Amino acid sequence: MVKLVLLHKADSNYDDELDDVYDFPRAYLKAINEAVGDWIIYYEPVKAGPRGYFATAKIDQVIPKPGVEGRYLAIIDPKSFLPFDREVPRLRDGRPMESALTEPDGTPRKGGAVQLAVRRLPEEDFARIVDLGLPQELERIEATRYDPQIPGINEGSEPFKRPVLERLTRRPYRDVAFRRNVREAYDYRCAMSGLMLRNGGGRPEVQAAHIRPVEHQGSDSVRNGLALSATLHWMFDRGLVSVADDNETILVSRNKVPEDVVDRLLRPDCKLWKPKDRENWPSPKNLKWHRENVFGQVIGEDPIKWN
Repeated sequence: MVKLVLLHKADSNYDDELDDVYDFPRAYLKAINEAVGDWIIYYEPVKAGPRGYFATAKIDQVIPKPGVEGRYLAIIDPKSFLPFDREVPRLRDGRPMESALTEPDGTPRKGGAVQLAVRRLPEEDFARIVDLGLPQELERIEATRYDPQIPGINEGSEPFKRPVLERLTRRPYRDVAFRRNVREAYDYRCAMSGLMLRNGGGRPEVQAAHIRPVEHQGSDSVRNGLALSATLHWMFDRGLVSVADDNETILVSRNKVPEDVVDRLLRPDCKLWKPKDRENWPSPKNLKWHRENVFGQVIGEDPIKWN
């Protein structure tokens, strides 16, 4: 197995769904086959935008692309996909993040490997990029973001350092990264009420909801998330609200949710408030899964009390 950097351009002719599939030509088949079962890092090339290295994931398998000669799909393990908390620039102190793109004197190479859409990535380069994009101390950073005096958080000396792969597969860490990414993408505003509420200490009240739960092959992509208030998060998870097939109209289980509750909780036009960046808009495929598998099915045996 081998780790890779995979280039992605949002406006390319390739059908990439980064938490699902990566579309590529035959020229890269050997390298990507070698990476099955291992981790990759997504990279945005200079001409496509400013992001640099921006997410990581694991390749599950490779299949021919149906109906397209010479093209293949790398199937991504959805539970592995994780956007970086902070995008990693191509250069650091003038030196490329990838050793293969670096001249002996530390300056960037030109041509050759720089032009490849799929590049092999040494373990040490992978670890360095992930450490910058997903910091070791991310949980502590989030815990003390609005209250730096939380007891026990800053006690002791050096925080425990987890190996990169352990960190990438650890659910509490991933939950923190997902929550930070989703809330920031929605500007800390509830997608269904449109409200941006903060408590007295400035802590945002909005939560991050998975559209398709991780236990049902959902990913930690922002596109599989909605920023929701606590009440609407609860209602969404229990199938009392969902999103229509136009991907913006809020659906309500009218036989279970009183009209006055709808009036108090939802935006007047009953449309989703979406992120500014279209790449972070909720995935139509995941919204469809929620409509078909969750909407209209109230979880739990206790009757709902709306008063």
